[in-house]
Amino acid sequence: MLFYLQVFFFRSLMTLQRWAARIIRFPEPHLFTGDDASGALCDAIAGSGARHVLIVTDAMLVKLGLVAPMIDRLRAGGVASTCYDGVLPDPAIDQVEAGLAQLKAAGCDAVLAVGGGSSIDAAKVIAARATNHKPVRRMVGLFRVFRRPLPLYAVPTTAGTGSEVTIGAVISDPEAQRKCVVMDPKLVPLMAALDGGLMTGLPAAVTAATGMDALTHAIEAYLSRNATAETDRDALSAVATVFIHLPRVMHDGALLESRQALAVASYRAGRAITNAGVGFVHAIAHNFGARYHLPHGRANAMVLPFWLETIRDDCEPRLAALARAADLGVAGDSEASLATALIAAIRDLNQRFEIPAQVDALKAADIPAIARAAREEAHWTYAVPRYLRQADCEQLLGRMLPAAA
Repeated sequence: MLFYLQVFFFRSLMTLQRWAARIIRFPEPHLFTGDDASGALCDAIAGSGARHVLIVTDAMLVKLGLVAPMIDRLRAGGVASTCYDGVLPDPAIDQVEAGLAQLKAAGCDAVLAVGGGSSIDAAKVIAARATNHKPVRRMVGLFRVFRRPLPLYAVPTTAGTGSEVTIGAVISDPEAQRKCVVMDPKLVPLMAALDGGLMTGLPAAVTAATGMDALTHAIEAYLSRNATAETDRDALSAVATVFIHLPRVMHDGALLESRQALAVASYRAGRAITNAGVGFVHAIAHNFGARYHLPHGRANAMVLPFWLETIRDDCEPRLAALARAADLGVAGDSEASLATALIAAIRDLNQRFEIPAQVDALKAADIPAIARAAREEAHWTYAVPRYLRQADCEQLLGRMLPAAA
Protein backbone atom coordinates (compact mmCIF):
# COMPACT_ATOMS: atom_id res chain seq x y z
CA MET A 1 0.00 0.00 0.00
CA LEU A 2 2.84 2.37 0.89
CA PHE A 3 4.42 1.78 -2.53
CA TYR A 4 1.24 2.79 -4.38
CA LEU A 5 0.86 5.89 -2.20
CA GLN A 6 4.43 6.89 -3.06
CA VAL A 7 3.81 6.37 -6.77
CA PHE A 8 0.61 8.44 -6.56
CA PHE A 9 2.43 11.21 -4.68
CA PHE A 10 5.35 11.41 -7.08
CA ARG A 11 3.13 11.30 -10.17
CA SER A 12 1.06 14.12 -8.70
CA LEU A 13 4.26 16.06 -8.03
CA MET A 14 5.40 15.67 -11.63
CA THR A 15 1.98 16.84 -12.87
CA LEU A 16 2.31 19.95 -10.70
CA GLN A 17 5.80 20.54 -12.12
CA ARG A 18 4.47 20.34 -15.68
CA TRP A 19 1.73 22.86 -14.92
CA ALA A 20 4.20 25.13 -13.13
CA ALA A 21 6.56 25.03 -16.12
CA ARG A 22 3.75 26.36 -18.30
CA ILE A 23 2.70 29.11 -15.90
CA ILE A 24 5.85 30.35 -14.15
CA ARG A 25 8.19 32.64 -16.04
CA PHE A 26 11.61 32.92 -14.49
CA PRO A 27 13.46 36.24 -14.64
CA GLU A 28 15.94 36.90 -17.42
CA PRO A 29 18.89 39.29 -17.45
CA HIS A 30 18.86 42.48 -19.45
CA LEU A 31 21.07 41.55 -22.42
CA PHE A 32 23.86 43.39 -24.18
CA THR A 33 25.03 41.64 -27.36
CA GLY A 34 27.66 42.05 -30.02
CA ASP A 35 30.65 44.40 -30.27
CA ASP A 36 31.58 46.07 -26.96
CA ALA A 37 28.73 44.33 -25.15
CA SER A 38 30.94 43.90 -22.08
CA GLY A 39 31.82 47.61 -22.12
CA ALA A 40 28.17 48.56 -22.40
CA LEU A 41 27.40 46.32 -19.43
CA CYS A 42 30.09 48.07 -17.37
CA ASP A 43 28.52 51.43 -18.25
CA ALA A 44 25.15 50.12 -17.11
CA ILE A 45 26.64 48.91 -13.81
CA ALA A 46 28.01 52.41 -13.26
CA GLY A 47 24.56 53.81 -13.97
CA SER A 48 22.94 51.43 -11.48
CA GLY A 49 24.46 53.16 -8.47
CA ALA A 50 27.06 50.50 -7.65
CA ARG A 51 30.18 51.92 -6.03
CA HIS A 52 32.51 48.94 -5.56
CA VAL A 53 32.25 45.76 -7.60
CA LEU A 54 33.80 42.37 -6.82
CA ILE A 55 34.95 40.87 -10.12
CA VAL A 56 34.85 37.06 -9.88
CA THR A 57 37.04 35.39 -12.49
CA ASP A 58 40.01 33.07 -12.97
CA ALA A 59 43.72 33.81 -13.07
CA MET A 60 44.11 32.89 -16.75
CA LEU A 61 41.56 35.46 -17.94
CA VAL A 62 43.37 38.11 -15.90
CA LYS A 63 46.69 37.04 -17.43
CA LEU A 64 45.22 37.14 -20.94
CA GLY A 65 44.11 40.73 -20.38
CA LEU A 66 40.37 40.13 -20.80
CA VAL A 67 39.47 41.62 -17.42
CA ALA A 68 41.56 44.82 -17.52
CA PRO A 69 39.34 46.67 -20.07
CA MET A 70 36.31 46.07 -17.86
CA ILE A 71 38.14 47.37 -14.79
CA ASP A 72 39.07 50.49 -16.78
CA ARG A 73 35.52 50.95 -18.06
CA LEU A 74 34.12 50.65 -14.54
CA ARG A 75 36.69 53.12 -13.24
CA ALA A 76 35.74 55.58 -15.98
CA GLY A 77 32.18 55.36 -14.72
CA GLY A 78 33.21 56.06 -11.15
CA VAL A 79 33.03 52.45 -9.94
CA ALA A 80 35.89 50.88 -7.97
CA SER A 81 36.60 47.18 -8.36
CA THR A 82 38.32 44.35 -6.52
CA CYS A 83 39.33 41.28 -8.49
CA TYR A 84 38.97 37.80 -7.03
CA ASP A 85 40.70 35.50 -9.52
CA GLY A 86 40.80 32.31 -7.45
CA VAL A 87 38.08 30.40 -9.30
CA LEU A 88 39.16 27.01 -10.64
CA PRO A 89 37.29 24.57 -12.88
CA ASP A 90 34.63 22.82 -10.81
CA PRO A 91 34.63 25.56 -8.14
CA ALA A 92 34.51 24.28 -4.59
CA ILE A 93 33.04 25.66 -1.38
CA ASP A 94 36.41 27.00 -0.20
CA GLN A 95 36.66 29.18 -3.33
CA VAL A 96 33.24 30.66 -2.60
CA GLU A 97 34.33 31.42 0.96
CA ALA A 98 37.59 33.00 -0.23
CA GLY A 99 35.71 35.24 -2.64
CA LEU A 100 33.21 36.17 0.05
CA ALA A 101 36.03 37.14 2.41
CA GLN A 102 37.54 39.40 -0.27
CA LEU A 103 34.12 40.94 -0.94
CA LYS A 104 33.61 41.77 2.72
CA ALA A 105 37.13 43.11 3.20
CA ALA A 106 36.72 45.50 0.25
CA GLY A 107 33.16 46.50 1.12
CA CYS A 108 31.78 45.56 -2.30
CA ASP A 109 28.13 46.25 -3.05
CA ALA A 110 27.82 44.32 -6.34
CA VAL A 111 29.33 41.28 -8.08
CA LEU A 112 30.46 40.93 -11.71
CA ALA A 113 31.21 37.42 -13.01
CA VAL A 114 33.69 37.27 -15.90
CA GLY A 115 34.44 33.81 -17.26
CA GLY A 116 32.91 30.44 -17.98
CA GLY A 117 30.31 28.59 -15.99
CA SER A 118 32.68 28.04 -13.08
CA SER A 119 33.20 31.77 -12.53
CA ILE A 120 29.54 32.61 -13.00
CA ASP A 121 28.37 29.84 -10.64
CA ALA A 122 30.91 30.88 -8.02
CA ALA A 123 29.84 34.52 -8.37
CA LYS A 124 26.19 33.58 -7.94
CA VAL A 125 26.84 31.80 -4.68
CA ILE A 126 29.24 34.49 -3.41
CA ALA A 127 26.55 37.11 -4.04
CA ALA A 128 23.99 34.92 -2.25
CA ARG A 129 26.32 34.19 0.69
CA ALA A 130 26.87 37.94 1.13
CA THR A 131 23.22 38.45 2.08
CA ASN A 132 22.21 34.99 3.34
CA HIS A 133 24.14 34.18 6.48
CA LYS A 134 24.25 30.42 6.14
CA PRO A 135 26.76 28.01 4.60
CA VAL A 136 26.58 26.78 1.01
CA ARG A 137 25.45 23.33 2.10
CA ARG A 138 22.29 24.84 3.61
CA MET A 139 21.40 26.54 0.33
CA VAL A 140 21.42 23.31 -1.65
CA GLY A 141 18.10 22.58 -3.33
CA LEU A 142 15.29 24.73 -4.67
CA PHE A 143 14.20 28.12 -3.28
CA ARG A 144 16.61 28.15 -0.33
CA VAL A 145 18.20 31.51 -1.09
CA PHE A 146 15.83 33.46 1.16
CA ARG A 147 17.34 36.95 0.85
CA ARG A 148 18.06 38.56 -2.49
CA PRO A 149 21.77 38.35 -3.37
CA LEU A 150 23.90 41.41 -3.98
CA PRO A 151 23.32 42.88 -7.47
CA LEU A 152 24.86 40.36 -9.86
CA TYR A 153 26.09 40.81 -13.42
CA ALA A 154 27.71 38.35 -15.85
CA VAL A 155 30.04 38.36 -18.85
CA PRO A 156 30.39 34.77 -20.11
CA THR A 157 33.66 34.09 -21.91
CA THR A 158 32.62 30.63 -23.11
CA ALA A 159 29.57 29.52 -25.07
CA GLY A 160 28.27 26.53 -23.19
CA THR A 161 26.86 26.66 -19.69
CA GLY A 162 24.27 29.39 -20.19
CA SER A 163 24.76 30.15 -16.50
CA GLU A 164 24.13 33.84 -17.23
CA VAL A 165 20.41 33.02 -17.60
CA THR A 166 19.88 29.91 -15.44
CA ILE A 167 18.49 29.80 -11.92
CA GLY A 168 21.15 27.32 -10.78
CA ALA A 169 24.73 27.23 -9.57
CA VAL A 170 26.83 24.12 -9.04
CA ILE A 171 29.54 24.10 -6.38
CA SER A 172 31.69 21.09 -5.46
CA ASP A 173 31.79 19.72 -1.94
CA PRO A 174 35.10 17.81 -1.84
CA GLU A 175 34.49 16.41 1.65
CA ALA A 176 31.24 14.72 0.63
CA GLN A 177 32.40 14.01 -2.96
CA ARG A 178 29.26 15.57 -4.36
CA LYS A 179 28.01 18.60 -6.20
CA CYS A 180 25.96 21.19 -4.34
CA VAL A 181 23.23 22.36 -6.70
CA VAL A 182 21.74 25.66 -5.55
CA MET A 183 18.61 26.61 -7.48
CA ASP A 184 16.66 29.84 -7.03
CA PRO A 185 15.31 32.47 -9.44
CA LYS A 186 17.12 35.09 -7.35
CA LEU A 187 20.42 33.76 -8.76
CA VAL A 188 19.68 34.97 -12.30
CA PRO A 189 21.99 37.94 -13.02
CA LEU A 190 20.36 41.34 -13.48
CA MET A 191 22.33 41.98 -16.68
CA ALA A 192 24.59 39.96 -18.96
CA ALA A 193 26.80 40.62 -21.98
CA LEU A 194 27.06 38.17 -24.88
CA ASP A 195 30.31 39.27 -26.47
CA GLY A 196 31.63 36.75 -29.00
CA GLY A 197 34.81 38.80 -29.37
CA LEU A 198 35.89 37.64 -25.90
CA MET A 199 35.74 34.03 -27.08
CA THR A 200 37.86 34.12 -30.24
CA GLY A 201 41.00 33.02 -28.39
CA LEU A 202 39.49 30.07 -26.54
CA PRO A 203 41.53 26.85 -26.77
CA ALA A 204 40.00 24.17 -28.99
CA ALA A 205 39.40 21.77 -26.08
CA VAL A 206 37.45 24.40 -24.13
CA THR A 207 35.50 25.44 -27.22
CA ALA A 208 34.51 21.83 -27.89
CA ALA A 209 33.52 20.98 -24.31
CA THR A 210 31.46 24.12 -23.81
CA GLY A 211 29.80 23.84 -27.21
CA MET A 212 28.78 20.26 -26.49
CA ASP A 213 27.54 21.42 -23.09
CA ALA A 214 25.17 23.84 -24.82
CA LEU A 215 24.05 21.05 -27.15
CA THR A 216 23.33 18.81 -24.15
CA HIS A 217 21.25 21.53 -22.51
CA ALA A 218 19.18 22.01 -25.65
CA ILE A 219 18.58 18.28 -26.12
CA GLU A 220 17.69 17.58 -22.49
CA ALA A 221 15.30 20.55 -22.42
CA TYR A 222 13.61 19.36 -25.62
CA LEU A 223 13.19 15.83 -24.28
CA SER A 224 11.88 17.02 -20.91
CA ARG A 225 8.27 16.30 -20.03
CA ASN A 226 8.15 19.93 -18.84
CA ALA A 227 8.95 21.23 -22.32
CA THR A 228 6.76 24.02 -23.68
CA ALA A 229 6.39 25.60 -27.10
CA GLU A 230 8.75 28.36 -25.94
CA THR A 231 11.45 26.02 -24.63
CA ASP A 232 11.12 23.93 -27.79
CA ARG A 233 11.85 26.98 -29.94
CA ASP A 234 14.92 27.81 -27.88
CA ALA A 235 16.15 24.22 -27.86
CA LEU A 236 15.72 23.59 -31.59
CA SER A 237 17.35 26.91 -32.45
CA ALA A 238 20.32 26.09 -30.21
CA VAL A 239 20.72 22.61 -31.71
CA ALA A 240 20.70 23.99 -35.25
CA THR A 241 23.25 26.68 -34.35
CA VAL A 242 25.65 24.32 -32.58
CA PHE A 243 25.67 21.83 -35.45
CA ILE A 244 26.44 24.62 -37.92
CA HIS A 245 28.84 26.87 -36.03
CA LEU A 246 30.72 24.66 -33.57
CA PRO A 247 32.61 22.76 -36.31
CA ARG A 248 33.41 26.11 -37.93
CA VAL A 249 35.04 27.63 -34.83
CA MET A 250 36.86 24.36 -34.16
CA HIS A 251 38.43 24.85 -37.60
CA ASP A 252 38.98 28.61 -37.18
CA GLY A 253 38.57 30.00 -33.68
CA ALA A 254 38.71 33.61 -34.88
CA LEU A 255 35.38 33.45 -36.74
CA LEU A 256 33.59 36.21 -34.85
CA GLU A 257 30.19 35.63 -36.46
CA SER A 258 30.21 31.98 -35.41
CA ARG A 259 31.48 32.80 -31.92
CA GLN A 260 28.63 35.28 -31.47
CA ALA A 261 26.09 32.78 -32.82
CA LEU A 262 27.29 30.16 -30.32
CA ALA A 263 27.09 32.68 -27.46
CA VAL A 264 23.45 33.28 -28.33
CA ALA A 265 22.80 29.54 -28.72
CA SER A 266 24.29 28.90 -25.29
CA TYR A 267 22.00 31.56 -23.82
CA ARG A 268 18.93 30.06 -25.49
CA ALA A 269 19.82 26.55 -24.34
CA GLY A 270 20.34 27.89 -20.82
CA ARG A 271 16.96 29.59 -20.93
CA ALA A 272 15.40 26.34 -22.12
CA ILE A 273 16.77 24.25 -19.22
CA THR A 274 15.77 26.94 -16.74
CA ASN A 275 12.15 26.40 -17.71
CA ALA A 276 12.13 22.73 -18.81
CA GLY A 277 14.93 21.26 -16.71
CA VAL A 278 17.79 18.87 -17.43
CA GLY A 279 18.02 15.09 -17.23
CA PHE A 280 20.11 12.04 -16.48
CA VAL A 281 23.07 13.33 -18.48
CA HIS A 282 23.55 16.05 -15.88
CA ALA A 283 22.85 13.72 -12.98
CA ILE A 284 25.62 11.36 -14.11
CA ALA A 285 28.00 14.12 -15.19
CA HIS A 286 27.72 15.82 -11.80
CA ASN A 287 28.92 12.62 -10.18
CA PHE A 288 31.79 12.23 -12.64
CA GLY A 289 32.83 15.77 -11.78
CA ALA A 290 32.58 15.28 -8.02
CA ARG A 291 34.48 11.95 -8.01
CA TYR A 292 36.95 12.33 -10.83
CA HIS A 293 37.12 16.12 -11.41
CA LEU A 294 35.98 15.62 -14.98
CA PRO A 295 35.08 19.03 -16.52
CA HIS A 296 31.31 19.38 -16.66
CA GLY A 297 30.90 20.12 -20.38
CA ARG A 298 33.21 17.29 -21.33
CA ALA A 299 31.36 14.90 -19.01
CA ASN A 300 28.01 15.90 -20.51
CA ALA A 301 29.32 15.30 -24.03
CA MET A 302 30.58 11.84 -23.06
CA VAL A 303 27.35 10.73 -21.37
CA LEU A 304 24.90 12.22 -23.90
CA PRO A 305 24.94 9.55 -26.65
CA PHE A 306 24.78 6.70 -24.14
CA TRP A 307 21.75 8.23 -22.45
CA LEU A 308 19.99 8.87 -25.76
CA GLU A 309 20.51 5.25 -26.77
CA THR A 310 19.09 4.11 -23.42
CA ILE A 311 15.86 6.13 -23.66
CA ARG A 312 15.36 6.34 -27.44
CA ASP A 313 12.27 4.09 -27.41
CA ASP A 314 10.59 6.51 -25.00
CA CYS A 315 11.08 9.63 -27.12
CA GLU A 316 11.84 8.62 -30.72
CA PRO A 317 9.58 11.28 -32.34
CA ARG A 318 11.31 14.02 -30.33
CA LEU A 319 14.74 12.66 -31.25
CA ALA A 320 13.67 12.74 -34.89
CA ALA A 321 12.66 16.40 -34.55
CA LEU A 322 16.07 17.19 -33.07
CA ALA A 323 17.72 15.42 -36.01
CA ARG A 324 15.74 17.53 -38.46
CA ALA A 325 16.80 20.69 -36.61
CA ALA A 326 20.41 19.54 -37.02
CA ASP A 327 19.78 19.05 -40.76
CA LEU A 328 20.39 15.32 -40.57
CA GLY A 329 18.84 12.71 -42.83
CA VAL A 330 16.78 13.30 -45.96
CA ALA A 331 13.12 13.78 -46.74
CA GLY A 332 11.12 10.63 -46.14
CA ASP A 333 13.44 9.19 -43.46
CA SER A 334 11.62 7.36 -40.71
CA GLU A 335 11.68 8.59 -37.13
CA ALA A 336 13.75 5.56 -36.18
CA SER A 337 16.43 6.31 -38.78
CA LEU A 338 16.48 9.98 -37.82
CA ALA A 339 16.93 9.09 -34.13
CA THR A 340 19.81 6.81 -35.10
CA ALA A 341 21.32 9.58 -37.23
CA LEU A 342 21.19 12.06 -34.35
CA ILE A 343 22.99 9.75 -31.91
CA ALA A 344 25.57 8.88 -34.57
CA ALA A 345 26.13 12.57 -35.36
CA ILE A 346 26.75 13.37 -31.67
CA ARG A 347 29.26 10.53 -31.45
CA ASP A 348 30.91 11.86 -34.59
CA LEU A 349 31.21 15.37 -33.11
CA ASN A 350 32.77 13.92 -29.97
CA GLN A 351 35.25 11.94 -32.02
CA ARG A 352 36.15 14.92 -34.22
CA PHE A 353 36.66 17.08 -31.13
CA GLU A 354 38.73 14.38 -29.37
CA ILE A 355 36.19 13.84 -26.60
CA PRO A 356 36.49 10.17 -25.59
CA ALA A 357 33.63 7.75 -25.11
CA GLN A 358 35.13 6.18 -21.98
CA VAL A 359 36.02 7.69 -18.61
CA ASP A 360 39.58 6.70 -17.78
CA ALA A 361 39.12 7.15 -14.03
CA LEU A 362 35.89 5.16 -13.86
CA LYS A 363 36.13 1.94 -11.85
CA ALA A 364 33.65 -0.92 -11.92
CA ALA A 365 33.50 -0.82 -8.13
CA ASP A 366 32.30 2.82 -8.27
CA ILE A 367 29.42 2.18 -10.65
CA PRO A 368 26.69 1.14 -8.16
CA ALA A 369 27.31 4.22 -5.98
CA ILE A 370 27.40 6.58 -8.98
CA ALA A 371 24.17 5.08 -10.30
CA ARG A 372 22.47 5.48 -6.93
CA ALA A 373 23.60 9.08 -6.59
CA ALA A 374 22.52 9.94 -10.15
CA ARG A 375 19.11 8.34 -9.61
CA GLU A 376 18.71 10.18 -6.31
CA GLU A 377 19.43 13.48 -8.06
CA ALA A 378 17.20 12.83 -11.06
CA HIS A 379 14.20 10.96 -9.66
CA TRP A 380 11.15 13.16 -9.17
CA THR A 381 13.32 16.23 -9.78
CA TYR A 382 14.09 16.08 -13.51
CA ALA A 383 11.16 15.52 -15.88
CA VAL A 384 12.97 12.95 -18.03
CA PRO A 385 11.28 10.73 -20.64
CA ARG A 386 11.93 7.72 -18.39
CA TYR A 387 13.45 7.27 -14.96
CA LEU A 388 16.26 4.76 -15.08
CA ARG A 389 16.24 1.75 -12.80
CA GLN A 390 19.41 0.98 -10.90
CA ALA A 391 20.26 -1.83 -13.32
CA ASP A 392 19.68 0.41 -16.36
CA CYS A 393 21.89 3.13 -14.96
CA GLU A 394 24.64 0.67 -14.05
CA GLN A 395 24.49 -0.80 -17.54
CA LEU A 396 24.86 2.66 -19.09
CA LEU A 397 27.85 3.42 -16.86
CA GLY A 398 29.39 0.06 -17.60
CA ARG A 399 29.64 1.00 -21.26
CA MET A 400 31.79 3.96 -20.26
CA LEU A 401 34.44 1.91 -18.47
CA PRO A 402 37.95 2.22 -19.92
CA ALA A 403 39.02 -0.69 -22.09
CA ALA A 404 41.53 -1.96 -19.53
CA ALA A 405 38.96 -2.08 -16.72
